[in-house]
Amino acid sequence: MTTPVLVVSWICRIAAAIILLQTLFFKFTAAPESVYIFTKLGTVIHTHIPFASISTVEVSGRIGSGIMELIAAVLLLTPRFAWAGAVLAMAATGGAIVSHLTFLGIEVQGDKGLLFFLAIVVLVTSAITLYLHRMQIPVLGEGF
Repeated sequence: MTTPVLVVSWICRIAAAIILLQTLFFKFTAAPESVYIFTKLGTVIHTHIPFASISTVEVSGRIGSGIMELIAAVLLLTPRFAWAGAVLAMAATGGAIVSHLTFLGIEVQGDKGLLFFLAIVVLVTSAITLYLHRMQIPVLGEGF
């Protein structure tokens, strides 16, 4: 990688990791906005899968997504595994974006769309990271 490409890679990876890491506090401490989001998700899932408890979906979804985002952030900051962190981050934020576009809405509890915007930023910076590190992907790398 040339120096300018390496700089872009680090900027994208650090930006995505910072956003992912700052949301962990809210998820792991059961902040009201986070509980609201995952309770709403639980309600949607419960309407389609009646035996899925809303509270179980709320807790497991909130903590599970937090763990996934923590792993993604660590991998993004590890040069050898940046591609894997990008894939995980894209999966996590892809789910968040779909949730915003379907049942949450762009604006959640008066945040003026900030969570949605941050999810888009992570998705874009992770996609750039994945593209820049595509040669490191085992088996597929040489085909890209």
